[in-house]
Amino acid sequence: MNERPANLHETPEQDPATAVMRADAAVRRRSEMFSRGLRFALAAVALLLLPGGLCAGAVRYYNSKRDLAAAAEQQRDFAPDVRVAAVRESDKMMTVSLPATTTAFEAANIFARTSGYIEKRYVDIGDQVKAGTLLAEITAPELDHQIAQAQATLAQDQATLHQTEASHELARVTNARDSNLVKQGWLTLQQGDNDRLTLAAQDSAVDVAKSNIAAQRAQIRILSQEKDYQRVVAPFDGVVTQRYIDNGSLVQSGSTMMFTMMHSNVIRIQLYVPQDEAFGVEPGVKAAVHVPEIPNRSFPGTVTRIARALQPGSRTLLTEIDVPNPDGALSPGIYCVVDLHIPRKTPSFVVPADAVVFNETGLHVAIVSNGKVHLRKISIARDFGKEVEVEQGIKAGDQVVLNPMVDLTDGRKVVPQPEPASS
Repeated sequence: MNERPANLHETPEQDPATAVMRADAAVRRRSEMFSRGLRFALAAVALLLLPGGLCAGAVRYYNSKRDLAAAAEQQRDFAPDVRVAAVRESDKMMTVSLPATTTAFEAANIFARTSGYIEKRYVDIGDQVKAGTLLAEITAPELDHQIAQAQATLAQDQATLHQTEASHELARVTNARDSNLVKQGWLTLQQGDNDRLTLAAQDSAVDVAKSNIAAQRAQIRILSQEKDYQRVVAPFDGVVTQRYIDNGSLVQSGSTMMFTMMHSNVIRIQLYVPQDEAFGVEPGVKAAVHVPEIPNRSFPGTVTRIARALQPGSRTLLTEIDVPNPDGALSPGIYCVVDLHIPRKTPSFVVPADAVVFNETGLHVAIVSNGKVHLRKISIARDFGKEVEVEQGIKAGDQVVLNPMVDLTDGRKVVPQPEPASS
């Protein structure tokens, strides 16, 4: 047979596919070897660089921590500049302005004291009158008749008294004469008793007659007083502010109002002083009255009387002020503002309003002492706008911080900068 058997181990030249496969396998082996070498090289480099990186990181951490501590220490030791102002003691006199209304020093409603008709009215609203000036005349003819009747009755009572006195004298003489005859036995005891009791009865009759005369004279005085009341006169110097009757008007005794008068030469003002100022109010305290419609004039006055007890509901003290008004510039019923110059009884201090801080702990100010801040709670008595009056918590001469910082704490160091006097 001429055919060659197939060779199971053929060379690449004899089998191209096998050669390609072998070439690919060789490439993969070389690539894996290169990768392992590269990883090894990188690991070696990392091992060489790791100590240096750790050292650099440690240095940076130490430096940052040191800088932070230095910054904290600097912040702790930092003393900011703060503006301060001195606390001053309040003035010995305080001025309190209160609204009020003027009233007349005297005011009276004049009623008719006798019944009748107005015969003549002599004054009208706005008239200035003096005490005793005739305001009106009332006519009452029946009153004249009553007076005449009372006088006639008085004459009758007087005649009765004379008659009774004569009877009394007769009874006295008879009793004196008969008593001796009774003792001598010339008259009976019955006659003596009759004479004695008749004299006693005449004594009582004389007393009754005298009492009737006294009662009748009193009645005449009453009627005469009513007659005098027909002339209505002014009770004091003043001005007629109301007129309720006219000529011919019928008036009833005790019920018809005829005029209203006010004494305006002195104006009286009533006002209520709050409790925190009331303790210095006494008679003699000076006051000044201001009327908005009279801007360029002040009316001086004086506290004349106080209630000596505060109103329980409002805690205010009723105070009366008398203001001379000789020229009549003031009228009753005017709204005014009263400035009271009250001596201060309780000590207090004045601080700028910029120094007061209000937060969750309440009202307080920051006091600078020996370069450190001390927070003090305060109690405000009065607010003047730019300044406040403080009753407790501070003393005169303390240096208070103006517009304190939000983070200003107790004990912090500061550098005080006094506020210029012009501020």
